[in-house]
Parts: sequence; structure tokens; C-alpha cells
Amino acid sequence: MPKEPIQMTELLKDAPKNWGRWGANDEIGCLNFLTSEEVLRGVRAVRQGRVFMLGVPVARPQGDPTHPLRSQPIHTLTHDEGSYISGRDKPFPGGLKYSDDVITMFPQSTTQYDALGHAWYGDKLYNGFDPKTTIGGLQKCSIQPIGDHGVVGRGILIDAARYRGKKHLDRGEGVTLEDLLGAAKKQGTTIEKHDILVLHTGWLNRYYEEGASAFFPEGQFDEPGLQYSQELVKWFYEMEIVSISADNVGCEQGYNKEIGGLGVLHGALLCNLGVIFNEIVWLKDLADDCAKDEQYTFLFAGAPLKLVHGCGSSVNPIAIK
Repeated sequence: MPKEPIQMTELLKDAPKNWGRWGANDEIGCLNFLTSEEVLRGVRAVRQGRVFMLGVPVARPQGDPTHPLRSQPIHTLTHDEGSYISGRDKPFPGGLKYSDDVITMFPQSTTQYDALGHAWYGDKLYNGFDPKTTIGGLQKCSIQPIGDHGVVGRGILIDAARYRGKKHLDRGEGVTLEDLLGAAKKQGTTIEKHDILVLHTGWLNRYYEEGASAFFPEGQFDEPGLQYSQELVKWFYEMEIVSISADNVGCEQGYNKEIGGLGVLHGALLCNLGVIFNEIVWLKDLADDCAKDEQYTFLFAGAPLKLVHGCGSSVNPIAIK
């Protein structure tokens, strides 16, 4: 492990960028690749009409998987039968009663999308916008433009866990470009330009099977995931990959031991290329089904909330095979 992490400004100084590719005002990055033709390409992947909902449950009493820096959602009932028993409320004319509730949560404390202004390094957001535009709410590169567009196209599952012959990848284990291509070949699938890459590591399963202490022991953020390399970043750029969805908290390897530091791919892919990050995605059922019928491509649809000036948004993505 390096004594000091390599600074991203140095590490990524020659890395490819999509800044200006779609004009000076662009705030949706690689979503620009998802034209009507790409949506139809995703529709053509549908063969069975089988639907997989990829969001995780929210506000379970025993807790939800989330980044250790974020608190758990708080769900409270404001109206229920007790309101009428206590006399605090009266039924509407004719006798109708109702229940209502409120939830307090980080929009990224569950299955979620990152806004392109969610992460940056140095003195520029995606597309060269000033980071000062994040003060008090994202004036540029918020989640709202992504919600306005939607993430709809051909999804392809890459089952890194099965490729490695594991129930789930190990703590801190990286998924390299060679792994992505090797898994695709083993599956009999081909990653195509403008695909929505869906990465199954099996890591999210640990939270539900073993609990939070196995998922992030003592707050350690060393989950497995996509591993940075210059070759990987170049491949994403040349393949014009639109989005990465993964069953972990950050999509990428929590800590890269070779270069130190955290979130390198948030800098290289999200900030520089405008790749859309979709995290904490439930993929076990989809991965099991793909392994059975050997259909690894599908129509993928993600519709984040149009949170004004938001840094990210909860979502319940859909895969239709």
C-alpha cells in the first residue's frame, strides 16, 4: 500500500474526457448515447416478458444496506387506525378513513443513481462546470436532468461472482477489464457499444444473509467492485458504455491497494466521461435466472426521481428479459 495515495489530478491527467462532446451545457453525459434507436435495441433483447425489479426494500426495521457515512432511513406513520381510536382524527363524510406516512432519508441510502455533480476532483465537475455550483444544491449536473431523460436501453449482466466460482466476491476484490471480457465470453455474450453494464458481485447478498457486520465491519469501506486501470477507462470510453449498475454501494472496488485512495472510477468514469452510476442494485434473482436460461441481455429501465438540485436519487430499476 502506498504511503500516500496518488492524487487523482496526477493519476488521471491524461485520461479521456467527454467534456464538450455534447455541448457546453450538457448535464447528462453518456445518456446522450441512449437515442430512440438504442431504446429499440433494448426492446429487441426482450424474449420472455419476464420482469425483475432491482431495487432493495427501504426502511426495514433491521436496517438497509447503505454507505457507512449515511444514516438509515426513518419511516413514521402520521395517520392510521390509532388516529381514529384516539379521537385525534375523524373519518371523512361517509366514513372513509386513511393512513399516511413520512420518510426521512438520504436519497442515496438505497438503490440509487448518482448525479454527475455528485463526485469530482480538482476544480471541475463533469463537463468543466465550477464546483461552486454545488453550494446549497446542484445548479449544474444535478439528478433532475437524468430523471428527465431516464436510463433506458440494452442491459447486459456480467456475473463476476459466477465467473470466479464464488457465491460472492471477497472483501476488497477487484473486477478487472479482463474479468469483464472473460465473464462475457464464458456466458456466451458480447458487450456492445452503448450497453448498460450490470455487474453482479454477490456482495449485496451478504447484507441480507450475514448482516451489517459482514457487509461493512466497523465501518470499513473495502467492498469488491470494478477495479481501476487505464485500460478499463479507455475501454469504457471507446465502447461508449452508458451506465454501470452494481450490487454494491459504490460500483467500484472500495479501496485500490496499488494506488491508494477511494472512488477513483467516480473520477475517471463519472466525472470525466459522464458514465451514469447506479448503486445498491439487487441482482441475485436476475443473475440466478440468467444462469438458468443463459439469456444475459434485457431491456433495462431506470427512472430516478426528478429531485431538483439533487445529488442523487432513489430508484427501483427494471430488467425485462
